[in-house]
Amino acid sequence: MATETMPAVTLNVTENAATEIKKFMTGEEDLPETAGLRVRVVPGGCSGFQYSLNIEEAARQGDHVLDQHGVRLFVDMFSAQYLNGVEIDFVNSVMGSGFTFKNPNATGGCGCGSSFTV
Repeated sequence: MATETMPAVTLNVTENAATEIKKFMTGEEDLPETAGLRVRVVPGGCSGFQYSLNIEEAARQGDHVLDQHGVRLFVDMFSAQYLNGVEIDFVNSVMGSGFTFKNPNATGGCGCGSSFTV
């Protein structure tokens, strides 16, 4: 019986982003110990793909489960190929605050910063 090995995925979350994720998760009621942040790439946006962040109660079968600064991250196999090497940060500026993604795999993007092409 052969077992298929999943390729590794590296996803970097800055301390600023981890702090904000923990704030969101603390605000959710009745989250189990298995809860984490699902980081996904979904079709859409003005450049072809966009990022999606959701708090979920547990990992799904086949997920990569990573821990960054005390935050559990869930990445599905489809998204892993586009998220490998990505850095997630949280910025505060006069233009607003929010999560940013630095993606070395992206070949293009748009002005809003939330979608990309590969």
